[in-house]
Parts: sequence; structure tokens; C-alpha cells
Amino acid sequence: MFGIYEILEEIRSILADPDVNRLGPDVAEPAWESPLIGVSRGDDPLYAEFQETIGSFHWTPLEAFRIGFPGSGVAASDLAVVVWALPQTAATRRDHRACTALPSRRWSLARHYGEAVNDRIRDRLVRVLADAGYPAVAPARLPAFGRETSERFGIASRWSERHAAYASALGTFGLCDGLITERGKAVRFGSVVAAMDLPATPRPYSDRTAYCLRPSGCDACIRRCPAGAISAEGHDKERCFAYIRETTMPFVEDELGLPVASCGFCQTGVPCESRRPQ
Repeated sequence: MFGIYEILEEIRSILADPDVNRLGPDVAEPAWESPLIGVSRGDDPLYAEFQETIGSFHWTPLEAFRIGFPGSGVAASDLAVVVWALPQTAATRRDHRACTALPSRRWSLARHYGEAVNDRIRDRLVRVLADAGYPAVAPARLPAFGRETSERFGIASRWSERHAAYASALGTFGLCDGLITERGKAVRFGSVVAAMDLPATPRPYSDRTAYCLRPSGCDACIRRCPAGAISAEGHDKERCFAYIRETTMPFVEDELGLPVASCGFCQTGVPCESRRPQ
């Protein structure tokens, strides 16, 4: 029997390899700390809700699975969505917390090389699950994965790993649209959809913003955003992406020689940086 413990151990084994989990070819320090993991079922009503609110282009777990396995006879109820969160290291958070307009080097390295580690996890889990008899896809690795324009939200992905994480009991959204987990908001997510009978992780919340301190007057992420893209009304995605395109990406390309979409100021220097605030 291959279950959630075995999946978690696979992720941990990748992160334990210093030749894989590192901030770059010449940076011998880890990109990520110990992971969190959660599970939701493929027929969870939240996925239909996501598609309705984000746009018809946003995949349900079954749609993502059938892209990888066309003609498959599985039903949504046969699928499990496994999501993990990779917390930024204390060193990366410390460096980024000290920045105000341009991203720290460590943060940009984690955004580029750390996401390559995340891709290794996605690909490894797909292979391991298949070898164990559980066909699986990593939606973010499918050739059809990409961005669309949501009538309601603007720029949006065909598969949102943050929304899958919310469905899988890993956390709730903050004012800036980041997901606040037990290890805070300074995290990256990954996911696979597999034809296997894993129980869903119980969600300890029913409110999509339950962990956000905004109702008590917190405005930390508003003040942290150098683009002015966060307000009491929420997150202005167009303004956010414009700042990344026009300011942070050119800076990081000069610094690292890589066109990295690095920002993340709203994820550090805030009460929800590394924990779920009480």
C-alpha cells in the first residue's frame, strides 16, 4: 500500500539531498525547509467552485488528469489531489525581510533554482506513483499548463496550486492572495493528481481568509508592497505583474543573469511570514 506517509518520505528524501535541494549550482545551502503536505479528493465541491469563480479554463482535478490520460475511465471520485508546501529557509526570509524595493539574492535564487527543485519533486512523484500502480499527473508540468485571463481576477493559471492547497487543508488566503499555512506565507506549492484512494485531510476552516489578520486591522502586506498593488480591497494583479516585469525582473537579470519573476515582499516582514498568526 502506497499512502501519504510514503509520498511525504519521497519529498523529504529529495530535500535531504544537498546536490538537489540547493539555492544554485554554486550555492551549497538548501532552497527549502521541511515540507507540509495535504490531500483533497478529486470530487471535492471546491474544485467546481474554483472553476466557476476563476473561469471555465481552470481545470478540475479530473480535467487535468484526463489531459495526461486521455480516454481514461476514472471518475472525479477516484482521484486524490496531493499538495505540498515548501517553506523558505530562515536565511532567505531574513535577507528578504531587510529589502524594501528590490528582491534579495537568496529570494531570487529560490524562485529560480528552488522551483527547479519543486519540479524534481513533481516529476519524481509522478514516476513513483506510476511505478506503484497509481497513474498520476503534475498539472503544472503538463504541456497545456499556462495562463489565461479571468474575467473576475485578471491573470490566472489553468491550475492554481494555491487553491489546491486551500482545498487540501494547508491554509487560507491573505489579503495579498498568498496562502497562509502553519509555516506561514513564505512558501511555494506543488501538486499531483493521482488515481488513488487517499483520505482527504480535514480542513480546520470554512472561511477562505480565516488566518488573515486584516479584520483586526493588520496592514503589513499593504505597507510591504513596493508596487502599491495591495490595498484594503485586495490584490491588484495587473499592477503587481507590471512591477515585476518592469522593475524586479530587469534587476534580477542584471544580478544573476537570469530573467526571474522575483518579488515576494508581501510574504516577508509580515506577521504571517513563517507561522499562522493567532
